[in-house]
Amino acid sequence: MKNHCAFSKNHSCPLWTDYELTCYELEEANSLCHGNWIEIERQYKYIQTLQKILSLFTLRNMF
Repeated sequence: MKNHCAFSKNHSCPLWTDYELTCYELEEANSLCHGNWIEIERQYKYIQTLQKILSLFTLRNMF
């Protein structure tokens, strides 16, 4: 697909513009999702650590 349209006054293809915009938005979404996933993994590890501490504390107070 080219950025040239014979049927347009300025000879630019609106489909090409839409395609470029969609590619940019997908790249941005991918970047945001990757950053969010890293944060989710970090929070999950933190929760696991807290659960271990809590279970050890509970076991010590039972005996």
